[in-house]
Amino acid sequence: MSLPHGSSHDALLVLNAGSSSLKFSVYRVDADEQLHLLASGGIEELGAAAHFWAKNSRGELLGEQRWPGRAPAPAPGPLGHSGAIDFLTEWLREHNGGGMRLIGVGHRVVHGGLSHSAPELVTPELLSYLQSLVPLAPLHQPHNLLAIRLIAQRLPGLPQVACFDTAFHRTAPGVSQAFALPPTITAKGVRRYGFHGLSYEYIARALPDYDAQAAAGRTVVLHLGNGASMCAMQACKSVASSMGFTAVDGLVMGSRCGSLDPGVLLYLMDELKMDARAVERLLYKESGLLGVSGISSDMRALSESQDPRAIEAIELFVYRIGRELGSLAAALGGLDAIVFTAGIGEHSAPVRAAICRAAAWLGVELDEAANLAGGPRISTTGSRCAAWVIPTNEELTIARHCLALLSQQEEGTRHEQQHA
Repeated sequence: MSLPHGSSHDALLVLNAGSSSLKFSVYRVDADEQLHLLASGGIEELGAAAHFWAKNSRGELLGEQRWPGRAPAPAPGPLGHSGAIDFLTEWLREHNGGGMRLIGVGHRVVHGGLSHSAPELVTPELLSYLQSLVPLAPLHQPHNLLAIRLIAQRLPGLPQVACFDTAFHRTAPGVSQAFALPPTITAKGVRRYGFHGLSYEYIARALPDYDAQAAAGRTVVLHLGNGASMCAMQACKSVASSMGFTAVDGLVMGSRCGSLDPGVLLYLMDELKMDARAVERLLYKESGLLGVSGISSDMRALSESQDPRAIEAIELFVYRIGRELGSLAAALGGLDAIVFTAGIGEHSAPVRAAICRAAAWLGVELDEAANLAGGPRISTTGSRCAAWVIPTNEELTIARHCLALLSQQEEGTRHEQQHA
């Protein structure tokens, strides 16, 4: 099955490169510069037995392929990011049918640092700066930047746009971003950055269509997935985030521990003789839901289990969210609404119910039937604090930024030609 097309049209490719996966979306750009999803999918388990899938906007399967643990010659071994980019670009050519002209690629880049608070066209100088931020996001940034470099090699001259997960949180007050450390350290960029900004940006843009009062007031958005965080918004602007210097801070996550007493790290190094890499592996890959349960990092698997450890992991997940919700409500000086989004937030009614019940003191009154139905409003009409379920769409946010920057660039070129 080919990508849907008629006459020739422009299109944007959006890439989200993770440590072991490559997610993508393709959008058609119409004459009025509106975006229409053509296809989305991904290639998972890049370091092992890779699996590719793609669907159209109606959820119909466009293609699927699996690789054994070793990719076919001339690229023996796991498919890897390079093989994934090669396969995806070739798959897009084969399924294009002659109707699509790729005009740009938008990328999710986890860290933009303090200097980059808005999406930017990729240049060698920007790429060099983003490379310097790898120590701040060692498990995400290298793969984001590798995808940019691979596209530049395979499709030279094609504009690329970097969209930063940290950018949305630059509106937070300085005190919200600060650590109580000496200036010799904080001057090097050690501060709270916050992440999942592209998701929060999408929710901030969508919220007025659901609840104008919440959009103008005080809202906490809960991005609950394998990676999880919360963001306090005043009039749809970030004022505080549960995540800090890195994406391991804050809530309990799939395999990340979330907030941890720094003294625990000293104990791990002094008493258990763990080096930095062992501690990193523990905090990022062996903790969270997986570490507590010893069963899985997947909330679906834990919810279906009767094992006491699975129950304990879910209870801790919910408890820590309740604690953080109180903290963020305090940062806002009150609360008008909460919004659930991302994989767990959008699909786990029991988790939402437990969180809402724990937030009753903040004025959240759960509508059990609406919650089981998936919302969008899951609080009663008389609830002092509204509760919503709003699906996020980071890829569309990236595509919008990509199109806006390319349009600005085209307008600038046209202006220069007219005045040459």
